[in-house]
Amino acid sequence: MQRFEGKTVIITGSGRGIGKEIALRFAKEKANVVLSSNEALVNDTCKQFKDMGYEASSFEADVVDKSNVKELFDFAEKQYGEVNVSVHNAGVITIAKVEDLTEKEWDFNLDVNTKGVFLCCQQAIMKMRKSKKGGSIINMASGQARDGFIFTPHYAASKFGVVGITQSLAKEVATEKININAICPGIIDTDMWAYNDQKWGEMLGGYKKGELMNNWVESKVPMKRVGTGKDVAALISFLASEDADYITGQTINVDGGLIMS
Repeated sequence: MQRFEGKTVIITGSGRGIGKEIALRFAKEKANVVLSSNEALVNDTCKQFKDMGYEASSFEADVVDKSNVKELFDFAEKQYGEVNVSVHNAGVITIAKVEDLTEKEWDFNLDVNTKGVFLCCQQAIMKMRKSKKGGSIINMASGQARDGFIFTPHYAASKFGVVGITQSLAKEVATEKININAICPGIIDTDMWAYNDQKWGEMLGGYKKGELMNNWVESKVPMKRVGTGKDVAALISFLASEDADYITGQTINVDGGLIMS
């Protein structure tokens, strides 16, 4: 498919992991892809895309810095004329018992996962209003926006916040041909889940690499497999396409049936 030929797509947190897979899906569908991350690695990822023959640019940006976010969206507009799709994937997690959870950890999770999503939505909406062509915004929530888990109240709060932002802004711009949705990945094979597996495993009584993740998948996921970045990218590309023009303000799980709500 080439549903995004000539369209400009920004993906935050796209130097590696799920974000890289999302960017690759759009690149394969002929989008002008703007990869962004606060890591210099994003420039290497962009080079990989270009070497494969895809149209791609990269921009290092910290999503908690409003001026930096503005620079990212201005860069995309300057490179390609407008912003048509914006995927806000940048995110972090830390894990701690309630008595050990610090204000610094709380602020870090809420800043990146919630404030960062809002700042990107703000700039995306401004660019889409400017072009008067509308567009699509997809925010990265989490299964923990449905069901908070032990040792992560700060992370759960940050992702519940993403759902609230998505619903509120979707209502505000609904008549402007801008649709805004969120997705909730479940257990996805990423560096973040490797950290989760180790940290939760240690705190819940002993760690063996991959054991906790595999046990959860076996006992809780009806499809009995770990998700991939490609699974997430497929849903996001649908929500960004014209096939999803009548879908807005929704939060959709991509988790093999882990959470059915």
